Amino acid sequence: MSSTSSHAKSLYNKPLSNESMSQIVINTRPIARAAPLTQYLQAAGLSVVEIPMLTLRQRPTTDEDRALMHAWLAGEYKALVIVSPTAASLGLKVWQSLVHNDHDDSDDTKTANKAADRGHKALITPSPLIAVGQATAAALNQAKIDATNYQVRQPKVANNEGMLAMPEIERLQSGDKLLIWRGLGGRRLLVDTLQARGVQIDSIAWYERSMPIEAMAQYQQWQQDFHSYHKIAKTTKKPIVVVSSGAAFEHWTTIVADAKTVASEHDSHITSATAINLPLSLSDFAYVVLGARLANMVAAQRLSYWRVEDLAPDTILSAINNDT
Repeated sequence: MSSTSSHAKSLYNKPLSNESMSQIVINTRPIARAAPLTQYLQAAGLSVVEIPMLTLRQRPTTDEDRALMHAWLAGEYKALVIVSPTAASLGLKVWQSLVHNDHDDSDDTKTANKAADRGHKALITPSPLIAVGQATAAALNQAKIDATNYQVRQPKVANNEGMLAMPEIERLQSGDKLLIWRGLGGRRLLVDTLQARGVQIDSIAWYERSMPIEAMAQYQQWQQDFHSYHKIAKTTKKPIVVVSSGAAFEHWTTIVADAKTVASEHDSHITSATAINLPLSLSDFAYVVLGARLANMVAAQRLSYWRVEDLAPDTILSAINNDT
């Protein structure tokens, strides 16, 4: 069974089998990050549909961003925290560009060697590099970074709480400076905790999150197919939605509400015969959510959920299996 990055209908346009009657999981992660989880859950026998609730768009690099990078390269920060693979890849491009430009501007650089130097010059990090998760660390480790002085470090638990427990973060004190590569928005526990300690936090938002323009159409198509599937399979299992951020949950809430509004405008007379086709509500789903902040958002709406502390596929499968 294949996942559906562009169209959310991998399950219901074929005859039902034992596999297609298994637990349905909706993966709302961005397209670029969805595949490992989808493939892992499918291998475990679950029916997975990808309906991304976030798309990541690169932001223009500003003079302020470059100034912060120059300050970091000059050794002004005790550590650099990178919160996602996207932040890692975009930040690395700017880092490489700055290093190469500085090298090209030096008086002793020969023009004939510039192209070769760009391909072979290793990046020398002036401070510890802290990657929030395994995918972020992998993105950094694929780059040509000189690890003589500092290697890429990861917290034991891939979240803000895990980073706060790291020695590199624990020993920060008033007057120290920390740089963060991130996306616009996101959790503030790390920032708020360190600022309360007197640590100066600077950050570069390399990208921003928005709702994919096709999200509504994908959800409506999935809901239509689900009703047909539901009538045949007569399953009582709620579809499980995997949500990894507050922004994704807000977008999901909007999509579900808007789909109900559209359906009510078209179907003003609901009878018992058509009741099974009523548009789904938030409470018709169960949720696997990342971290305390997102769990509180879901709990505030009295929804069923399981909280996880990282997005490793086996962690999410374990949460799902607690219900199934």
